[in-house]
Amino acid sequence: MLDAILAQSRNTALIMGLVALIGLLLQKKSAVDTISGTVKTVIGFMVFNIGSNAMSAVVNDFTTLFNTAFGIAGVTTQVELATALALDTYGTEVALVFVIGFIMNLVFAKFTPFKSIFLTGQHFLYFACVIALVFIANDMPMAVTVVVGGILLGFCGAALPTLCQRFMKDLTGADNLSMGHFNCLGYAFSGYVGLLFEKAGGNKEKSDASNVNMPKFFELFRDFVFSVALFMVVLFYIAVIACVVNGHMDVVLEKSGNNIWFIYPFLQGLQFAAGMSVLIYGVRQFIAEITAAFVAISEKYIPNSKPAVDCPAIFPFAPTAVLIGFVGSFLGGLVAMAIMVAMHSSTIMIPAAGICFFSGGTCGVFGNIHGGWKGALVGSFIVGLALTGLPLILYPAFAALGIADASFPNVDYNILGAALNAILGIFH
Repeated sequence: MLDAILAQSRNTALIMGLVALIGLLLQKKSAVDTISGTVKTVIGFMVFNIGSNAMSAVVNDFTTLFNTAFGIAGVTTQVELATALALDTYGTEVALVFVIGFIMNLVFAKFTPFKSIFLTGQHFLYFACVIALVFIANDMPMAVTVVVGGILLGFCGAALPTLCQRFMKDLTGADNLSMGHFNCLGYAFSGYVGLLFEKAGGNKEKSDASNVNMPKFFELFRDFVFSVALFMVVLFYIAVIACVVNGHMDVVLEKSGNNIWFIYPFLQGLQFAAGMSVLIYGVRQFIAEITAAFVAISEKYIPNSKPAVDCPAIFPFAPTAVLIGFVGSFLGGLVAMAIMVAMHSSTIMIPAAGICFFSGGTCGVFGNIHGGWKGALVGSFIVGLALTGLPLILYPAFAALGIADASFPNVDYNILGAALNAILGIFH
């Protein structure tokens, strides 16, 4: 009986459902809304698991093909997949860090000068994974992992958006929104790169990204699912063709089921994008109910708080800068990958289209505020190097925990995660 209870205590879907239930009760929702919201939260997490399983299967095949073809360990910087792998094994720890982090975000916003309420729930979950994994990798007790990890996450949610606030005010002309995306160090850096270009001189109006005519092809990447599908198709064809050229046709035939092997990469790329779509739908569903509870609490008890919103909220202010940032970030990722190959790194990080579009595109917007298209391109390029290169720092620790097929790319995760890992290493 005790074993059964302990087994269920590690069921992350039930933990998320319980959190949603408490939040709905605090909002004094009707019985119908409370039951509906709780059930939708549990179902949303189950949908998330279905998507993550589909993505994991595709990535496993890609990893086998890529590593066989090139004799190296290729790891995709796909945060959604890395999160799914973490939740599969350490779901309880991650879920509790996530919940305590949300609560502590409200506490810090209430009692400190850091007033941001981090509303991008999926990114709060991603950072909860990073923090929990760093504590676990250093053999910290579960109580320490959950409590201290949750406090750190809450502080980051309230404080990190402050780094971007100057540029958010310059962009929007108001001080009522903050950046709720854990790449704040990267965005602030890109903003300051733009300032350097502004100080160097030049006509800001003429250099603004809106005056740059981007090829129509790049507009396709505004569709997240399309960009992921295209990128994975290209990666699969590279791995498969390299296998064929290097005499590993048997591996290709095994993975493709001995069917039409040259169509297999195309179908696998689409399968990955389909899994990603399902996963994101699930995340949005189970995060929505939980976030709503914290929004209601913050509106009632923390009147001076600022909602920290997801990065696409600022894309309409400079849509061309988004595309320039995507290109710059992706080029930076490719250069970082080339450097790893040249340095004979045993692990090669592969840039992901999604992270390059959202994080790179946002860097483009911030760089463009003061530096025009030059600030957008240079800022996003440098951050693109970091998005692909920095995950190497924490990868050995995460791989030892079984999180080896994907990594967490954003700058905040890796710089703060690496600092935390170094501090905990003193006590390990």
